[in-house]
Amino acid sequence: MNKYERQSRIPADQATLPDDIAEELSRLPSEVIELSEAPPLAPPAPPAPLNPDEVRTIVISLMLTMFLAALDQTIVATALPTIGRQFHDVTNLSWVITAYLLASTAVAPVFGTLSDIYGRRVMIITSLSLFVVGSVLCAIAPSMTMLIVARGLQGLGGGGIMPVVQTVISDVVSPRERGRYQAYFSSVWMAGGILGPVVGGVFAEHLHWSMIFWINLPLAAAALALLLPKMGKIPVFHRKRKVDWLGGILLMASAVVLMLVLTWGGTRLSWLSPTITAMVGASIALAGAFVWHARRADEPFLPLSLLGGSVVPFAMGAGGCALGAMVGLTVHLPLYYEVVYHLTASEAGLALIPLAAISTFGAAIAGRTMAKAKHYKRVAIVGTSVAAICAVGMSVTTLPLWGLLLLMSVFALGLGTTFPISVVSLQNAVARPQVGTVTGAMNFFRAMMASFTVAAFTTILLMTLGTDISLAGEHHAGSASTVSAIPMADMIHAFRYVFGAAAVLLTTASICMITMEERPLAGPAAHPPAEMAE
Repeated sequence: MNKYERQSRIPADQATLPDDIAEELSRLPSEVIELSEAPPLAPPAPPAPLNPDEVRTIVISLMLTMFLAALDQTIVATALPTIGRQFHDVTNLSWVITAYLLASTAVAPVFGTLSDIYGRRVMIITSLSLFVVGSVLCAIAPSMTMLIVARGLQGLGGGGIMPVVQTVISDVVSPRERGRYQAYFSSVWMAGGILGPVVGGVFAEHLHWSMIFWINLPLAAAALALLLPKMGKIPVFHRKRKVDWLGGILLMASAVVLMLVLTWGGTRLSWLSPTITAMVGASIALAGAFVWHARRADEPFLPLSLLGGSVVPFAMGAGGCALGAMVGLTVHLPLYYEVVYHLTASEAGLALIPLAAISTFGAAIAGRTMAKAKHYKRVAIVGTSVAAICAVGMSVTTLPLWGLLLLMSVFALGLGTTFPISVVSLQNAVARPQVGTVTGAMNFFRAMMASFTVAAFTTILLMTLGTDISLAGEHHAGSASTVSAIPMADMIHAFRYVFGAAAVLLTTASICMITMEERPLAGPAAHPPAEMAE
C-alpha cells in the first residue's frame, strides 16, 4: 500500500469519527498505521507432549504423594493408647483424629480452587510442605494440646493432596485413559488403609509413636524429587484471577461446624441438645451466607453454576453415596464381627480386608471399561445395583462368617466401579481451567457424605440397641467388656437396619449413575468406532 492509497483509506474508515479525531489520525506516521494492521503476536508454544516414561514418572510420584495422605488416615489410630499414656490424657485423645479430619475436609475445595488460579506446581508444593511441617511438629509435640494443633496443620496439607493429585492426573492423561489411572490410585488408598494400622502398631510397640510422623519426611522428599523435575512439562490450564477469600472462609467455616455436629451428635452430645441445635443453626446460616455471596460475587470461590448440569451433581451423588456406605461399614463392622462371630479385635480388622481390597478390583474393571467402551457408565450401573442387592441380602438373613465375607466381597466389587467413573465423568464435563475447582468440591462432598454416614449408622445402632456404644477404634483401645455385654440377637437386629441403610445408599448411587449424562470421553480409542463395545 503506497502513501496515497493509505491517505485515501483513512477518511473512509473514519467516516463516523468526529472531525478533530479523524484529522489527528490522518497525521499519524505510516509506520504506526502499518503496525496496527500487523497480525497479532502468536501465543507462546505449549510444552512438548509428555512421553510415556515421563507420564509414568509423574504417576508414580503422585501415587507416592497420595499414599502419604492415605497412610495418615489410619496409621495414628493404633498408636492412640500409647500416646494417651505418655501424655496422661485420654479424654482429649479423639481430637488427634478429629483435628485432622476437620482440617482436611474443610480445605479440600480451597486447594482445588487455588490450583485453578495459581497452578498445580505451587499447590502441590504448598500442600506437601504443610503436611511435612505438621508431621515434624506432631513428632516433637511436648503435650496433647500441641499434638492436636499440629495434627490440624498436618490436616491442612493432607486435605490439599487428594484434589491436587487428581487434578494433575487430569492434566497429563486424557479422560478416556484416566479411569485406568484412577484405579491405580484406588489401590494406593487401599494399601494405605491396610498397612496403616499394622505399621502404626509396630512403631508404637517396638520403636516410638513419633515414628508414625517421622516416616512422612522421606516419603514426601522422594515424591517431590520425582515430581518437580517433570512439572515444567505438564500442560498449563490454570487462569490467574482475584481470589474470593470471603467465599472460601464462609464455606470452610460452615463445613467445620457441620463436621463437629456429625462427630459429636449422638455420641458426646444428644442430637436434640441445645449445643448441637445451635451448631446446626450456625452451619445453616454460614452456608446460606456463602450461597448469597456466591450469587453476587463477580468470580465466586466456588461457582454455583459449576455444581449444576446433567453430569456434575449426579457424579458427586454417586461417588458420595458409595464412599459413605464403604466408610460407614468399615467403621462399624468390627463391632458386628466381635459380637456376632466372636472375633478378636485383630481378627475383626482382618475381616475388613475384603471390603477395602476387593473394591479396588471393581475400580480397575471400571477404569479398563472406560478406555474401551462407548457406554462406559453401564458397568457402574450394574455394579451399584449388584452392591445394593448384596446389602439387602445381608439385611434380611444371618450368614455364616465365610458367607458374609463372600457377600461382602461381591458388594465391594460392585461398589468400587463407581469411583473412577464418577471422577472422570465429572472432570470431563467442565472446562479445563475449572477442573481443580470441581475436583476439590467433589472431595469435599465425599468427605461430608462419609462423615454423615458414620453419624447416621451410629445413630441407627444407638436407637436400636438402646445403649451407648463405642466405635471400632475405641474397641481396640480396650472397651471389649462393653462390646461383649451386648446380646448377639440385639446386634443382629440392629445391623439389619445398618445394612438396609447401606442398600439405600447404593440404590441412590445407581439412580444417580442412570440419570447422569454419558458424554463422550476425549482421548485415544482402543478400537475403531465401529468395533467399540456398546
